[in-house]
Amino acid sequence: MAVKAYAPASIGNVSVGFDLLGAALSPVDGTPLGDFVTVEDAGEQFVLECTGVFASKLPSDYRQNIVYDAYVDFCDELRKRGGSPKNLKMTLEKCLPIGSGLGSSACSIVAALAALNEFHGRPFSENEIMLLMGREEGKISGSVHYDNVAPCYLGGIQLMVDECGIISREVPSFENWYWVSCYPGICVSTAEARKILPASYDRHTCIDFGRQLGVFIHASFSGEEKLAYTVLRDVLAEPYRRSLIPGFDQARENALSLGAVAMGISGSGPSIFAVTRELSAAESIEAWLKNNFIQNSNGFCHICKIDRRGTTVQTI
Repeated sequence: MAVKAYAPASIGNVSVGFDLLGAALSPVDGTPLGDFVTVEDAGEQFVLECTGVFASKLPSDYRQNIVYDAYVDFCDELRKRGGSPKNLKMTLEKCLPIGSGLGSSACSIVAALAALNEFHGRPFSENEIMLLMGREEGKISGSVHYDNVAPCYLGGIQLMVDECGIISREVPSFENWYWVSCYPGICVSTAEARKILPASYDRHTCIDFGRQLGVFIHASFSGEEKLAYTVLRDVLAEPYRRSLIPGFDQARENALSLGAVAMGISGSGPSIFAVTRELSAAESIEAWLKNNFIQNSNGFCHICKIDRRGTTVQTI
């Protein structure tokens, strides 16, 4: 038996919700935008193989791979409850670039743990496996936060709750919105992107952040579309992180002139996203970004919708 999991890319922060909002993405043309992990019996010893477009960017020593870390932690937790881990062959198909702002590490971790859980007969509940996913993601980013893990695993736009044992809750999204996601081909370290932020913010900024997030959540539930996209702004990170992304200001200006109703940095960057209400506008923005924002052959751009499914697992 073999189990294969697919975990989609995600936008962390979604501009208005620093560390508190995340959105899963699905290209409208059906192109996979995420990572695959396959789990199967290996016999005598553990094996990890890496394939995919960005496999060459991963550590050559499999023991330094986050998929191996996920396997080790999964086995430790399984033993604690009397389970018997198996020696497995795991194959990571790495389709997302590292340091892209698209939840690349979360994709690998989520796909790996979802596949491992399914292969072993689902010994962990949805909440339990998410806690493990968050812990693994924290090893990469330096702190535990779920704004990539939750949408990657559950799908949709997720609001981080972290109260009463609840990790996140889904926020309604607007069906007619197109999300143009563009990776320019360069890398920005999440840790470095956090270092550039100020250690503290003034009262006005804090109030503005809380107001905008509250209004966005209200508008999403009440269906007030214009109100939702009007407050889709980042007052905490973008003023500082924009300097790490060559051509960001020009990209914003052109996206808005071509019909975007909102535009921001995806996670900690360098990927960006633009929200439009018309496919024709999304296509115009995609074409401009491909010609002017992408810097090398590693870059790509996709017109997306919100991925409602999240991680999918199948027996093969």
